[in-house]
Amino acid sequence: MKDDLIFIAQRWDIEFKHAAGETASTFFKAIMQRREILGRLCPKCKRVLLPPRSFCERCFVETSEWVKVGGEGKIQSFTIVYEKFEGLPPPPYAIAYVLLDGASTAMVNFVKGLDLNNLDQAIKKIKIGAKVKVAFKRKREGRITDFWYELV
Repeated sequence: MKDDLIFIAQRWDIEFKHAAGETASTFFKAIMQRREILGRLCPKCKRVLLPPRSFCERCFVETSEWVKVGGEGKIQSFTIVYEKFEGLPPPPYAIAYVLLDGASTAMVNFVKGLDLNNLDQAIKKIKIGAKVKVAFKRKREGRITDFWYELV
């Protein structure tokens, strides 16, 4: 009987809005209004969590205060994408987890301002430990794509 089943490919393209919550709203407003990246401090382990979280996943306690983190950091991991993925920019593009100065956890975003057309040349420049700085869009909307990383 299972051999008689058919499978139908479908696609759902649904636009919706959801509440970002207090923590994410404060984080995105700081990016949009003041060009600042904020983390949340865990009162128990003293880590500065970025992206900010309402609860520390290590200590299972509510995070307490906001901490402004630096505009520079180091790449912890990265990937260069050469294939097209729906909803993402045309390739090639680079994405990196960056540990910003003053943060205890890394945050992912695009790395821009780098020629990625030649993979061998690109990986000589973008590498683990490479220093980057945060760059902001001129007109920000309160989204993670309002900023990106650039090699220093």
